[in-house]
Amino acid sequence: MHIPKLSVVVTVFNEEENIKPLLDAVYSAMGELDYELILVDDGSSDQTIREVKKIANRRTKLIIFNKNYGQTTALAAGIDHATGQYIATMDGDLQNDPSDIPMMLNKAIDENWDVVAGRRADRKDGFVLRKLPSKIANYVIRNTTKVYLKDYGCSLRVYKAQIAQNMELYGELHRFIPVLAKQEGATMTEVAVKHHPRIHGDSKYGLSRTFKVIADLILMLFFQKYLQRPIHIFGTLGLFSFLIGIIINLYLLVDKILGADIWGRPILLLGFIFLLAGIQLITTGIIAEIIVRTYFESQDKKTYKVKEVFTGDI
Repeated sequence: MHIPKLSVVVTVFNEEENIKPLLDAVYSAMGELDYELILVDDGSSDQTIREVKKIANRRTKLIIFNKNYGQTTALAAGIDHATGQYIATMDGDLQNDPSDIPMMLNKAIDENWDVVAGRRADRKDGFVLRKLPSKIANYVIRNTTKVYLKDYGCSLRVYKAQIAQNMELYGELHRFIPVLAKQEGATMTEVAVKHHPRIHGDSKYGLSRTFKVIADLILMLFFQKYLQRPIHIFGTLGLFSFLIGIIINLYLLVDKILGADIWGRPILLLGFIFLLAGIQLITTGIIAEIIVRTYFESQDKKTYKVKEVFTGDI
């Protein structure tokens, strides 16, 4: 089986007007490179699939989902189907420029980087709705995860295949792929790349994703520190809570022995709450430990279903 040097993975969702310029740009940028192009259609309801099938060449493979699963799952499917030694990822809205990929690939090869991440040098987005929230999010993610990239929102990246294919992608963790890669021991660098304004279609993202990013960040921090030892966080919090409950109840016991009436006092209720919370947290930690062991020993199951795999023949 022929193994190409590069697999270019592009996720698309309702991008019918962008398909032709997208494919033209990729084919032109890749030139004589030994590559394959993998498009993942994430349940488009327009004519995206028809447009791909109309102009795709033999280097192009289209993975068609039976419904919309989200960008992270689509990205995971593309990486699963990639056969190249290196994997490049980018969005299908033409804001990323595929002409940057050869430069990034050469940097990864020549300098032996596991991940080369793009940084949008002159971002063509609105300041209030896109740039400002992005700057804040990048700052928070950098300083909480200690993975110091400047642009977590740029999808244009090049990975060594073994790094990309060992990452566990699910939910909406595509924003935190550099953090996941770092957990695999990846070395990474960041380079300036071109960025274009969206010409066709509408952005699939807005301010509504802010709370999702915060929730995913909390999950990511848990993964970084406690994925393989959840008892350390639940057990520690549980023991701390249990200890506070014991202290409160010992105080009330001494107070009772000295003749005080403790019934109905708010501190009595507080003591019982801390005791019960401690027991519950410790129990949760034990259950989480069992789940983690089951997770690492379980069979590999995909989080998506493929409706069709189409290979171009032009």
